[in-house]
Amino acid sequence: MGWKKTDEEKQAIADMKAADKALHENSDREYRAGIREETPEYLRLNRAANEAASKVSRWRGGTKRS
Repeated sequence: MGWKKTDEEKQAIADMKAADKALHENSDREYRAGIREETPEYLRLNRAANEAASKVSRWRGGTKRS
């Protein structure tokens, strides 16, 4: 892996950032509404964020090991 990102890596990073943003916005919205338990929507968004992070190398902020 070189220092330059491929188009696939750029897309995976963008997808990860979008998934994280959606998760955090939902968490903030639910917290303001007084919801303190994990809702089905939170679980769905969390799963999507984890899946997106698994496609990005750890060097780029994800969880992919190689």
